Amino acid sequence: MPPQRARAELEELLKASRLDVTLTTAAPWRREAHAAAPVGLQALDEALAGGLPRGQLSELVGGRSSGRTTVLCAALAAAAARGEAVALIDTCDRFDPASAEAAGVDLATLLWVRDTGDASRALKGMHLVLQAGGFGLVAFDLADVPSPMVRRFPHTTWLRLARAIEGSRTVALLVGAERVARSPGGVTIAFEGAQASWPGRGDRGRWLRALTPRPRVIGGRV
Repeated sequence: MPPQRARAELEELLKASRLDVTLTTAAPWRREAHAAAPVGLQALDEALAGGLPRGQLSELVGGRSSGRTTVLCAALAAAAARGEAVALIDTCDRFDPASAEAAGVDLATLLWVRDTGDASRALKGMHLVLQAGGFGLVAFDLADVPSPMVRRFPHTTWLRLARAIEGSRTVALLVGAERVARSPGGVTIAFEGAQASWPGRGDRGRWLRALTPRPRVIGGRV
């Protein structure tokens, strides 16, 4: 068999197995699949070496009032500003559209999939959205799901999510109270408590002005 024909057949086999991202002759968008998607917060983007890695499963981890929702809204807003479609799988129906819009999220570009606490059903929704493709950012909010329920998912659950976007320009983001999973090229943004600003005089004359998130970036590429 001529070398050129053998190479062409090998490339077709790799494409059929979704392994063509290993080819140096892959299309430009394939080679750029792992480029960063900026979050839109300068300090965090610098810590992330440009932003969240595309084609990877990453996670936002922290307790309530730690800043995780603020960063999630910033990432959704930044993706929408780039002209990308975004999606949120809202397992416990905790998303507040008015607050998100005030934070810059273009609700017209957001696919909001709502549930009332059924994590298994929400997971199916996450799979369907990722398999549909065409999204710049897809977030799966598990923040208010009890930890034992999240741990009952087999490890292969997160491998399948990572596999669904491998080689694509989609960022998959898990949002939770504790670390769940990330793909080898993904990152974990862990919030270790926000710094509160309490102006005013005296204990009874002060008010809460702001909460400043304190994220820590964990990942093999940063």
